[in-house]
Amino acid sequence: MPGYGGGVPTGPTPPAAPAVNKGYRGTIKDFPGADPLRDVEVLRKAMKGFGTDENAIIELLGSRSNKQRVPLKAAYKTTYGKDLVSDLKSELRGNFESLVLAMLKAPAHFDASELREAISGAGTDEACLIEILSSRSNAEIREITKIYKTEYGKSLEDAISGDTSGHFRRLLVSLSQKLHAAGENKVGTDESQFNAILCARSKPHLRQVFHEYQQMCGKDIEKSICGEMSGNVESGMVAVVKCIKNTPAYFAERLHKAMQGAGTKDRTLIRIMVSRSEVDMLDIRQEYLRLYGKSLYTAISVRLTHTCTIHCTILMLYSHMYNTHNMWLWEICVAH
Repeated sequence: MPGYGGGVPTGPTPPAAPAVNKGYRGTIKDFPGADPLRDVEVLRKAMKGFGTDENAIIELLGSRSNKQRVPLKAAYKTTYGKDLVSDLKSELRGNFESLVLAMLKAPAHFDASELREAISGAGTDEACLIEILSSRSNAEIREITKIYKTEYGKSLEDAISGDTSGHFRRLLVSLSQKLHAAGENKVGTDESQFNAILCARSKPHLRQVFHEYQQMCGKDIEKSICGEMSGNVESGMVAVVKCIKNTPAYFAERLHKAMQGAGTKDRTLIRIMVSRSEVDMLDIRQEYLRLYGKSLYTAISVRLTHTCTIHCTILMLYSHMYNTHNMWLWEICVAH
């Protein structure tokens, strides 16, 4: 591992970091003139009578930002004296229900619930843990850990420690804290050194370190990780490196893998589309096209024959606007 300290690594100028696009990079924006009282009327009407008007639910939630969706729960309670989440659960089923409920959670609450499911569900979802903990900022991680403790009665660190082991556990705990002081863990195994570096430095600094490593060692740091480590700790650290190098490309790869093979990993699709729709979905779309030679829209569209309702709604999140093309997709869905 190349030596480094508080200064900037020396040597040839490293390649530029992924282009930082100026301005808002999400695909969902505030809906002009949105009124939570009018919106809950639409939702109430969609759930009354025989059957559920899923089209109306999609049209409304798919055109509201998170800060416009979350207050709908309080507005619904005030207007009708009932719990919106409970009513939706009674009307919706399967992945469509999961998606709609995810859209009604604030980002940190959604992340905390996904971490909880990843830890306590049937088998630990290591990829989900790495995805969330490696891609959120320090401030976001602090908010997530606070909510996790409040909602589930134990700290996120304790939950991770009780469900994982070894160097992989250390990596996850470090990511959940992101508070290592410079110089900690200087001595120890290769895993400990990688862990200390990945969790203690800023992304710009780490990109320079990765470049310097390649200059000194003649190979990419990801290949070194794969050659020196194995199992969960290998896949975990490679994922962290990819996220540091280019976060949108990392999520593009996650989406691509979720749609490969027999069946679609709908939970992964839901989580990424909901959590990144107001962060960097425009950049994820660009990276997906660059990496796989087709648009993300096309990739999701070809899965419409399977769980079409959820994919139509995901396309709404992706597309930003509810338009005639989305209506056409919805009509395909209901026809199946």
